[in-house]
Amino acid sequence: MPGTANVIEPGQIAWYRKAVPALFVLLIACSFGAAYIYQLRVDGIFACPASGYGSNAYLAECTARAYGDYDHGAFWFGLEPQAQRAVAEADVLLVGSSRLQWAASAKPTASWFSASGIRYYLLGFGDTETVVFYGPLLSKIRPRAKVYVINVDRFFDDRVSRPTEQILHGRDILTRYMVKRTWQSLHRGLCAALPVACGNAFAVYRTRETGAWQWMGGGRFEAEHVSDGPPSNVERWEHYAELGANFLAQLPVDRDCVILTIVPTVKTKRAEAMAIAQRLGHDLLAPQLEGLRTFDGSHLDGASAERWSAAFIREAGPRIRRCLDAPQASTG
Repeated sequence: MPGTANVIEPGQIAWYRKAVPALFVLLIACSFGAAYIYQLRVDGIFACPASGYGSNAYLAECTARAYGDYDHGAFWFGLEPQAQRAVAEADVLLVGSSRLQWAASAKPTASWFSASGIRYYLLGFGDTETVVFYGPLLSKIRPRAKVYVINVDRFFDDRVSRPTEQILHGRDILTRYMVKRTWQSLHRGLCAALPVACGNAFAVYRTRETGAWQWMGGGRFEAEHVSDGPPSNVERWEHYAELGANFLAQLPVDRDCVILTIVPTVKTKRAEAMAIAQRLGHDLLAPQLEGLRTFDGSHLDGASAERWSAAFIREAGPRIRRCLDAPQASTG
């Protein structure tokens, strides 16, 4: 009979009525999947370039909002054993803020230590890290270094940085850092196979053997000339010196083998650093050069870092050699 082909038997559901819910679920799943991929590409590790892994380095920091710092947890939890061994076995440790890291990561530092046959490690961190983090960290690693170079740039302070606060009090913080480490393997592999999958956000890589930093990607930075700033927080200088004395007392090296410096920046706290060094009974070995510039208003640009690190090594080199040539460094 005409039209009987379109008749639906009682209780029978048309195929398209079955398909609609399934298509709806599939659409939702695809939407969530696309949103997750977008988040990884814009806010996660894939926002950063992966070109820094090649020199036996790891991603210390990706400035994308959902990834951020890995460096602090890598050392605190021992997630980078090769880097931690390099710290423990170094003859010379350089510690302090990211300003020291950028300055000492320049070629003159590596060239001098290599030519001298001296093992060194740049153990600086971002967030202007302080003794609150370094004290426990060095107790964990127990370095054998005979020389310490310390950037006195609010290093002797009891301020707790955001990464340190999270490490000390955050929930499931070890798991979060382990997940970040896992993502680096995926990041490296996928970006090598499909470069378009990764962005160009500012990222910092740390070389495992020496701790030297290398930056990748870009950002909006404003260069500024280096300058000395007026004294500030003078009422706390005595407290900073007390923290410094306590920290230095824990280092198993001769006092002459602790070299205090301050890396120049915009409004350098040179007066403060000199006052703290004097209270601690140390000199401040901090070359002052004309024409230095920062690339971002804080850290020395490449050319300035090379000039400053070369000048610092010229002054500090003889003292470093004397300390390492001594039969045995005494505790003090």
